[in-house]
Amino acid sequence: MARQALQLFNGHYSLSPLDLLSSATASLLEARQAHAYIFKTGLFSETRLTTRLLALYVNHHCLADADLVLDLAPEPDVFSFSTVIYASSKLNRFDHVLSLFHRMLCRSVVPDSHVIPCAVKACTGLSDLLSGKQVHGISLVCGATSDSFVQSSLINMYIKSGQLTDARKMLDEMSEPNLVCWSALISGYARQGYVSDAKEAFEEMRNAGIEPNLVCWNGIITGFNQSGYYLESVSMFQKMHLHGTRPDSYSVSSVLASVGDLEDLNLGVQIHSYLIKQGIGQDICVASALIDMYGKCGCSSQMSQVFYEMEQLDIGVCNAMVTGLSRNGLVDEALAMFRQFQGNGVDLNVLSWTTMITCCTQNGKDMEALDLFREMQIVGVKPNSVTILCMIPACGNIVALMHGKAAHGFSIRRGISDVYLASALIDMYAKCGRVQLSRQCFDLMPVRNLVCWNALIGGYAIHGKDKEAIEMFHLMQKNGQKPDIVSFTCILTACSQRGLTEEGQNYFNSMSVDHRIEPQLEHYACMVSLLGRAGKLEEAYSMIKKMPYKPDACVWGALLSSCRVHNNMSLGEIAAKHLFELEPDNPGNYVLLSNIYASNGKWPEVDNVRNMLKRMGLRKNPGCSWIEVKRKMHMILAGDRSHPQMAQIIEKLGQLNMEMMKLGHLPNTDFVLQDVEEQDKEEILCGHSEKLAVVFGLLNTLPGSPLQVIKNLRICGDCHAVIKFISNFEGREIFVRDTKRFHHFKDGVCSCGDYW
Repeated sequence: MARQALQLFNGHYSLSPLDLLSSATASLLEARQAHAYIFKTGLFSETRLTTRLLALYVNHHCLADADLVLDLAPEPDVFSFSTVIYASSKLNRFDHVLSLFHRMLCRSVVPDSHVIPCAVKACTGLSDLLSGKQVHGISLVCGATSDSFVQSSLINMYIKSGQLTDARKMLDEMSEPNLVCWSALISGYARQGYVSDAKEAFEEMRNAGIEPNLVCWNGIITGFNQSGYYLESVSMFQKMHLHGTRPDSYSVSSVLASVGDLEDLNLGVQIHSYLIKQGIGQDICVASALIDMYGKCGCSSQMSQVFYEMEQLDIGVCNAMVTGLSRNGLVDEALAMFRQFQGNGVDLNVLSWTTMITCCTQNGKDMEALDLFREMQIVGVKPNSVTILCMIPACGNIVALMHGKAAHGFSIRRGISDVYLASALIDMYAKCGRVQLSRQCFDLMPVRNLVCWNALIGGYAIHGKDKEAIEMFHLMQKNGQKPDIVSFTCILTACSQRGLTEEGQNYFNSMSVDHRIEPQLEHYACMVSLLGRAGKLEEAYSMIKKMPYKPDACVWGALLSSCRVHNNMSLGEIAAKHLFELEPDNPGNYVLLSNIYASNGKWPEVDNVRNMLKRMGLRKNPGCSWIEVKRKMHMILAGDRSHPQMAQIIEKLGQLNMEMMKLGHLPNTDFVLQDVEEQDKEEILCGHSEKLAVVFGLLNTLPGSPLQVIKNLRICGDCHAVIKFISNFEGREIFVRDTKRFHHFKDGVCSCGDYW
């Protein structure tokens, strides 16, 4: 750098170098000319000149040049260092600030009340409390702690570090705490949820003769909202109004968020009316908050009214509208509005796309979510970590393994890596039948939280890997993680998949005895399923009758499903009766009862249930399977002959059936629950969607490659037997996920051990 400066000095310039130092408008080139002159003439000992040179360099944000000047100056003073430290602080170069502060101390330059606040700010920005306390100690030694700016910076640091006791101690040491310090402390208490401390400090401030301003009110209103004390947030907003302070968009946005979380529509309408009277209803931030509030209160009509009354729209209002529609399950309307924004030329940002992808994922529109993810990249919007996190569940929901792997690779290339993404990947790979990849993701995590442990245990559970699930459950506790209600749901599911009734009962009992967790409805549903599937239907029914809660549809559904497995008509009728009351519009419950009757040859009762379905205008959900072939999801319906390759599929299936018969395998017509001839039953079995999907996969993939199928209903016994045969005969690994679990077929054997 010095050589460059010398070359510049040897060039032509009109002003003398020292004159250049006196000019506030000197260019970077002129600053370097002056630098060259000082270097050549040996004037670095002139502190006044070096300080001016430093000022020129920092004005041009050339911190490297400024560092060189400091290094060459034989005796830089506090003004020399403060010039560069202050500039670095303004640029948020916090590491550089602390480095300069350290060099300053090493050269025996005592920091003053201008430098110390910058060093404290750097510690705050880096969340480095230890260094902050060291700077605090240095300020004590230097006698700078009596300065109000130093005190304010230290209070702010302790508050942002969550050290409110230290912050309060600092404030008490101030001779005359100002409004800024009081506001920061009160806001800190509110954000941490210390309601009484916040209120006491607020009253103490007013008793000291300091009245709150708008910033102070906003701090406490927003703080209570962020800490989940929504009623307190609303209460402070009301007090602000009575105090005579007019709210701004910041206060209104915070209080409306609290009202939305409280789902207090009447209060929301009152605030809305107040805003109209105050003339701030058209503010973009306020409109976004109103839309969000009405969305949380489930009022889509009021939400739309606010939206369409806006004189001008911005991206924040559009995003709030899409989010509100999504929150209320209006996914088609949300998608239509999103497309409308596109058509109107609204500059949709990454938040807009992420919101829409999340909307689709959370409302069963997984294919649409994947399409949106591709589309956003085509139009030049780069996904962020939140986008990836919201898109990955869609891949798991529809077993789109290749899309999931692509998203994983995308996150690696972009350097996106955190505990939330890892948890989503663990869950996605498990749902895609690759629980070994879930374990790899888990093992590579440097830090694990409870969500990660639960995701892996749950993954093992749906794959019927009870030993691995139990091992991870105990390893989790050895690593200091306490199980929660989700952990116990996962471990009870693992026991249910393998019929481990004794182990499951022990885990269920340990919830309240060892972990002080009261079992919830979902845990009772797991236990009913565990006992029922193991044939202990009377025990399952007895548990339902002794429950401390009123059984919900999940509990009775678990009993009805178990009755279907064991063809228990009496208990099945009891369970169905309760389900008809709880879920009158769910056709699956009627179908299960009908199947129980059919299995017992009660055809008149079957007709009665089916007539009941017709009278209610309900239809049985058709069997449907999906398979991913060449990065595209294909859907096949049971009995659907319209598929373009159906003739080839039926021909191939017929060939496989012939091979099965040669080996003595006959179709199991017990799974056809219709009063028809035996030959007709065999034809019906050939139309089951999971069989058709597997054969479609055989026809359209390379020999030996694995197949991945997802079924919307429980796989039937005949299809299970056929797919076991196909896996051995064709030499394929076949993964089938039904509504209950994963079936991993390989070499003629299924991972479920024929227990499902």
